[in-house]
Amino acid sequence: MIILRSDEEIGQIREAGRIVALVLDKLRMSAKPGIETRELDRIALEETLKNKGLPAFKDYKGYPANVCISINEAVVHGIPDARKIKDGDIVSMDVGVKCGNYFADAAITVGVGNVKEQARKLIKVTEESLYRGIENARPGKRLSDISASVQECVEKSGFSVVRSFVGHGIGERIHEEPEIPNFGKPNKGPRLESGMILAIEPMVNEGSYEVEILDDGWTAVTKDRKLSAHFEHTIAVRNGAAEILTTLTKDDRNR
Repeated sequence: MIILRSDEEIGQIREAGRIVALVLDKLRMSAKPGIETRELDRIALEETLKNKGLPAFKDYKGYPANVCISINEAVVHGIPDARKIKDGDIVSMDVGVKCGNYFADAAITVGVGNVKEQARKLIKVTEESLYRGIENARPGKRLSDISASVQECVEKSGFSVVRSFVGHGIGERIHEEPEIPNFGKPNKGPRLESGMILAIEPMVNEGSYEVEILDDGWTAVTKDRKLSAHFEHTIAVRNGAAEILTTLTKDDRNR
């Protein structure tokens, strides 16, 4: 069942999303050559707690860290450890936060230092595909209109959308109905209604869309070991246009 949230509930999810955005902003600034990914995890935890949130991923189904840090060929669910980020890496950072009784979730991919042109293009297209999906998240559209718009944006640039992982509803749980694939034909699935809360998250590969899971049981990597990028926002379906909930306020930006 897809739950329609009240304005009050959306306000609480928006506050969780604000914390997510603060954490991601801190991680973006901290992702430099030489830093260990476990230090990024520590920074994320500190920023989350400072803003009165709780990490949503820690211990979720046994996940051992506070955030997911996925480098280069890692698609999603990379576990922070002693690995150091190197010049030229692309780093995907996925953050979930619980605030009160509600969750929000977002991800970014950043290029560190001297990043190759193809990697920069992959990052740009993946982010663009997220916003194409968000443009189609409005009342009267169908769920697959989001999926189709993401796929079209990605494939016309010569990349592929991951099919093993999908976006999702979010609210009182980190994962709720519906699942939101990043591929498919338009005009299928449930009609979108104002009050739906969705985490839209394109995962885009440089080469084939096929992935495999490493021996740690979590880290998903491209099967061909080519690069992957990941962007995500939690949004509220609203009359007129979707509202992005995982963003900074004007006061946050002016700090």
